[in-house]
Amino acid sequence: MRNVAQYFYPQRQTKVMNEGCATFVHHYITNELYDQGQISEGALLGILHSHSNVLFQPDFDDPRFSGLNPYAIGFAMMGDIRRICTEPTDEDREWFPELAGTEDWRGALKHAWANYRDESFIRQYLSPHLIRKLKLFDLTDNADDNHYTVGAIHDERGYRKVREALANSYDPAHTDADIQVVDADLRGDRQLMLEHNIRNGVGLAEDGRAKVLKNIRHLWGYDVTLSGNDHDSSKQLYRTSTIEAEGEK
Repeated sequence: MRNVAQYFYPQRQTKVMNEGCATFVHHYITNELYDQGQISEGALLGILHSHSNVLFQPDFDDPRFSGLNPYAIGFAMMGDIRRICTEPTDEDREWFPELAGTEDWRGALKHAWANYRDESFIRQYLSPHLIRKLKLFDLTDNADDNHYTVGAIHDERGYRKVREALANSYDPAHTDADIQVVDADLRGDRQLMLEHNIRNGVGLAEDGRAKVLKNIRHLWGYDVTLSGNDHDSSKQLYRTSTIEAEGEK
């Protein structure tokens, strides 16, 4: 289980980077081949049709919407880096002085591919121009409210907040539950004690907790207890164990 998790952990942190690189390079090579007469117009159109399907991004109010398409945002950002290097605006020069007008878009992309993961790539390179083009906005989801609030939109006041929110959505430190092993009764019944550090009121669904504990018990071999503690107040919000689950059955 550990080896499998270690294999997938870096992959889930580079989805935008990986798919964006693949689609950008594929699109660039295809167009270069066509410009040099190496492939026909029919072949180009067939490839671009498939390419467009891969990049399709439903609007937020579309029934097919399930989040941002990593292919779409990765391709858009890498194309935007090329634009900043070759055709910068005054805004680009202000936000990306080290890139704007350098003409070395290949070098800029190679540097990004080698040194960034999704979270840091978005935090470093998502431009106001692209935020406007993609019409990105930030929804504030407070656990104490029964409704969403639009916290920032694609304007001068919202660029940094939108970029930060999108970057955080790709950061496991913000998206994964902070669950730690805090004790194990190795000299007694060998019960494993887990603690969930709850931040911003985001807990675990009750049915999900039961399934997680069942799987951990299978791996551990003995009973498991999970307690959820609020990060700010240190108050215990819930306590669930496989012993209770077995008793209920």
